[in-house]
Amino acid sequence: MAKTNGPAGTDAGTEAGPDAADATETVDTTAAAAAALSTAPVDDDAEGGRAVPGSFGGVRRPGVLGALAWAGREALGWVRWCWRQLTSMRVALILLFLLSLATVPGSLVPQTGVDELKVEQWRGKHGTLAPIYDKLGLFHVYSSVWFSAIYILLFVSLIGCIVPRTWQFVGQLRSRPPGAPRRLTRMPAHATWHTSAEPEQVLAAAERLLRRRRFRVERAADSVGAEKGYLREAGNLLFHVSLIVMLVAFASGQLFKSEGGKLVVEGDGFSNTLTQYDDFKSGSLFSADDLDPFGFRLDSFSGSYERTGPQKGTPRDYAAHITYWDGPDGTPRKATVKVNEPLETAGSKVYLIGHGYAPMVTVRDGKGDVAFRGPMPSLPLDSNVTETSVLKVPDYRDKDGKESDLGFKGNFVPTLDLRSGTMLSQFPALDNPRLVLTAYRGNLGLDSGVPQSVYQLDDSRMKQFADPDGSKFAQILKVGDTMTLPEGAGTLHFDGIRQWATFQVSQKPGNGLALAGAVGALVGLAGSLFVQRRRVWVRALAGEDGRTVVELAGLARSESARLPEELAALAAGLQPHAPPVAPEPGTPADTAEPSEGARA
Repeated sequence: MAKTNGPAGTDAGTEAGPDAADATETVDTTAAAAAALSTAPVDDDAEGGRAVPGSFGGVRRPGVLGALAWAGREALGWVRWCWRQLTSMRVALILLFLLSLATVPGSLVPQTGVDELKVEQWRGKHGTLAPIYDKLGLFHVYSSVWFSAIYILLFVSLIGCIVPRTWQFVGQLRSRPPGAPRRLTRMPAHATWHTSAEPEQVLAAAERLLRRRRFRVERAADSVGAEKGYLREAGNLLFHVSLIVMLVAFASGQLFKSEGGKLVVEGDGFSNTLTQYDDFKSGSLFSADDLDPFGFRLDSFSGSYERTGPQKGTPRDYAAHITYWDGPDGTPRKATVKVNEPLETAGSKVYLIGHGYAPMVTVRDGKGDVAFRGPMPSLPLDSNVTETSVLKVPDYRDKDGKESDLGFKGNFVPTLDLRSGTMLSQFPALDNPRLVLTAYRGNLGLDSGVPQSVYQLDDSRMKQFADPDGSKFAQILKVGDTMTLPEGAGTLHFDGIRQWATFQVSQKPGNGLALAGAVGALVGLAGSLFVQRRRVWVRALAGEDGRTVVELAGLARSESARLPEELAALAAGLQPHAPPVAPEPGTPADTAEPSEGARA
């Protein structure tokens, strides 16, 4: 009987004897095993450190160095985790989808890189949304921070996907087809027959047949293994590489591009230099030395319009007839530039984007000397080519020899019909052309150093001419008419009308690379969709009846309805070399049936 006096655990332990010691040892062993299997942090003070909860585990040693080592381990773990997520195919598809969504605002909202005038008009109509769009960068989507972030992440993700898959594909190309499984009848498609041909003869024939059908063949002792369809993975790699090529082409096109507009009047020319452009935009890495050396002259412009019906006034054909040359010593050649039919020369494309009329005038000062002779800059206001016309004549002298500036502004109307009650053109052709002008005298502000548009007249420091009765001076001119300014200030003669065309000269070095990437992506996608990776095995063994048992089986890496057909064709091609014969009754091969799959 156990004692009841004395300290607990002393007498009781003594009384328990060996049984208690065995129980204690069992408990310790169980606890140690449980600790080894546990994922909970373990107090490791005996080793000079202690476990700290973290995403990637590990023991943190005491002191600053221990904390830094643990923090470095955690940071490295998170970096690896983020890299694995970024280079996964799922994230790459999400980024590609986000990139396609990011281009939608660029198509719906006017872009400053395309048409600044439309952007300013949009700002004026949407005063509430414009500041929000500015903060989001919706007026310059393709150069915004968020679009660039998606673009760069997609670029990195694709590279991270391609590099390991490329090494894996190289390993597959270097490897040999695997040996035949032990039970070929378990394959999804298989065939078996008996033949009187020798096993070696059957295997040799199978090897020749598979090589003729462009299989990669590996011969074993009693079987032949073959593999085909490596172009599937090659197509996947080509598709991803082509996407990177397209991204690089897009980036290079944005960085090295140049794009400018030029208005050219009939008889005038253009040389591809920066000083010749009316407006010019370029990428951040573009240099003026990158401009292609060429030039052209606008010989004439022809246009036709619908005269009747609901489409009256709609252009039927625009054509700019030019003479162009490549380089300073290039041979002049004739060409016609139409809408959507640009001129391609010296690596640049010249597009026809606009058309209008240029009234030709001669301005004489108060002394009768010619102060200006040439076209008046005019811009269309509507589809019937009603134009706003402006002319600035600096350093003009009146009849007393006093110097000042002259300014003219008004409208040029190709077809004026006063019965309409407006001064707007009723048709875009030159049916009844008129030039409606008023004149100003004063300071044009050209010496202030502030750039001005040739299509706008700042009359804040000018005074409009007036008729003797005090009314504002204005006059309607037809070709051949002369406007005589009051107070002997001079004259303006309407000499004639020339047509003008606006051209856009575009140089994007990445276009050819982008086309190659697009074609490569289509070819790679077709290969990955239509090429099937499959393996075929042929085994020939001597049966118990002395005849050879031929087993043929195939396996595709994905569902393929063509595999049984291909296996049947291989069996038909092999049977002339291994003609089937009936097996001896009662042999195991005669009664064997596949446990799963289907016969080819």
